[in-house]
Amino acid sequence: MAVSLDSGGGGRGRARWKPKAEINVTPFVDVMLVLLIVFMVTAPLLTVGIEIDMPETEAQQLPAIEEPITVTLTAQGTIYLQETEVELGELSARLRAIAASGTDHPVAYRWDASANGQHIAQVLGDIQAAGFTRVQVITDPVEG
Repeated sequence: MAVSLDSGGGGRGRARWKPKAEINVTPFVDVMLVLLIVFMVTAPLLTVGIEIDMPETEAQQLPAIEEPITVTLTAQGTIYLQETEVELGELSARLRAIAASGTDHPVAYRWDASANGQHIAQVLGDIQAAGFTRVQVITDPVEG
């Protein structure tokens, strides 16, 4: 905030000074432009995920009640729990640890269309062996 003193020109040989208050908006505009640039740079980085080619089906999308635990199987056989890579032998143990917290989260299971059928079945078996009963299979809708 800047303050300047103005001569009131009151006559009679005595100058009267009145304070004049003004808001300097230049620093505010500078900060807003910096924030705009930061958000423009970081926004594309927030959409990070695991790239897979899911199979297409004509199934309708279910309404999302709560955020599911995501298990992803890639074409190379790599397994991801949320966005963390895990080995097939560790998946069941990690899911059991999540289930031990007492929450009954749904598990969203998705796999690459060219993934090995044996791997698909093994991962599904590990999910069920960990005690999760609400398993959602995620596919892409058929275009056309």
